[in-house]
Amino acid sequence: MSAEVGPARVGGTAVARTCGPADLAGLRRIAIDTLDSNWEHDHTVPSRTLYPHQWSWDSAFMAIGLAQIRPERAWTELDSLFRAQWADGRVPHIVFNPALRVGSYFPGPELWGSATAEGAPAVHTSGLVQPPVHALAALLAYRRAPGQASLTALRRLYPALVAQQRYLAGRRDVAGDGLVCVVHPWESGLDNSPAWDEPMAAVPAEAAVMRAYRRHDTAHADAAHRPTDLDYARYLAIVAAYREHGYTDRGLAERHPFLVECPLFNAAYGGAEHALAEIAVLTGADPGPHRVHAARITEALVRRLYDPGSGTFQPRDLRTDRLLGARTVLGLTPLILPDLPARHVDALVVEATSARFGIAGRMDRPLPSHDRTAPDFEPLRYWRGPSWLNVGWLVRRGLAAHGHPDLAAGLRESMIGLVAGAGCHEYFHPDTGVGLGSPAFAWTAALLLDLLADGPAR
Repeated sequence: MSAEVGPARVGGTAVARTCGPADLAGLRRIAIDTLDSNWEHDHTVPSRTLYPHQWSWDSAFMAIGLAQIRPERAWTELDSLFRAQWADGRVPHIVFNPALRVGSYFPGPELWGSATAEGAPAVHTSGLVQPPVHALAALLAYRRAPGQASLTALRRLYPALVAQQRYLAGRRDVAGDGLVCVVHPWESGLDNSPAWDEPMAAVPAEAAVMRAYRRHDTAHADAAHRPTDLDYARYLAIVAAYREHGYTDRGLAERHPFLVECPLFNAAYGGAEHALAEIAVLTGADPGPHRVHAARITEALVRRLYDPGSGTFQPRDLRTDRLLGARTVLGLTPLILPDLPARHVDALVVEATSARFGIAGRMDRPLPSHDRTAPDFEPLRYWRGPSWLNVGWLVRRGLAAHGHPDLAAGLRESMIGLVAGAGCHEYFHPDTGVGLGSPAFAWTAALLLDLLADGPAR
C-alpha cells in the first residue's frame, strides 16, 4: 500500500509525493535511529547539539513514540522526568544533566539556581513548567503497549500526574477563574510566538544586557531564525523576577511581570484530566473528580479565552485583562478537548481551513505556527511562522476526535511529507518544507512513529 505524503517543493512549486511501503519503512527506520542516538541513559535529549538536557513536554512526546518500539524506555523516560518533580507538584521544564560541562546550554543551572529554592529536587532544574501533556502521553504509551508491566508503570506514575495537576490548580489559577496562567513564554512551549509580543513589550529590559552572556542557541542555529537579543533580555528579566522570590507562586498577581492564560496550556490542562479519568479506571482509582474538573476547565476555557469576533481562542493577558489578538496556531489546540462544544469546534474548523492555516484533505503547504496572511508572519523565525510536528499532532488528534477524518488525514499526510522531504528536523519552512533548526530532533522522530502507526484517519 502506498501513502500520499506530500507536498514537496521543486523550484517553489508544490509537487505531489507518494511513499510506497519501502519509503514508509525507511522513514520508520530513520525515526528509530534518531531516538536511539538521542537516548541518554534514562531519558531522550531533544537534540545532541542545541538541547543536550531533558525537557518536560519533549519527554512526553518521546514516550508516545518510544512506546511503539521500546516500551520499557517510554516508562523510563517519564519516570526519570517525574523524579525531578518539586515538592509542590510542579514538573520542571528542564532537568539538567550533571555530567555535562558548565556552559553546554544557556541559560544553564547556574542561572536558574534551583538548589536554593524551597521544595526543589536534588538535581538541578529550571523553575518553570510546560504544557501538561504527560497524562495523555502515559495513557497513549499504555494503549500502544498494554500489559502488566505497562499497567504497573501507569499505576506508579498516576499519583505524580495527579500532583502535577494539583500544583497547577492550586498555585497557578491566579485570576481564580478556573484556568492556569503561564509566568513565562517558555512555559507555553511556543517560546517566541507573536501571541506574546504585547505582554513581552511591557517587560523592562535592554538588548545590551545580553553582552554579558554567551547564547548557546545562535552557535548552533542561524541567528536570523532565533529570538532576538531583546527577546532574550526580556526572557531573562522574567526568570530573574521569578527566581528572586524562590519560584514561589504566592503574590504573582501583585509582582510578576508576565501573566497570561494560554489556550494550548489550558487545553493540555483539561486534556490531562480526561486522560487521568481513563487512567483512574485502569488503575482502580476514582475517575469522578477528574471528569468534574475536566468539564470545569473546558467551561472556563470557552468563557475566558474564546473570542467570538475572530472565531478562535486567544491568550488572555492578566495584566490588562484583555485577549491578545494575534491569530496563531495556539487558537486551534482546544480541539484536543473531547467536550469542546460543537459550535466552538465548528468555528475552529473554519479557522483551521482558512487561508491563515490551510488545513485540508489535500494540503499543498504545511500547517504554520502563525497566520500566514499576517504582516508579521516570518517563515524562518522560531514559532513566528514555521511548521512544527508537535502542534500539528495535537491539532490532528482534535480534528479526528471531533468527526473530521478527511482534515485529520490531510494534516497527517502533510506532516509525514515534511519528514520524507527534509528529515527529522526541529521545525520546517511553512511554504517550502525545508528543514530548519536542529537536525535529528527527537520529538519529530517520536511523533512520526505515532503518525505512521495510526494510519490515515479517513
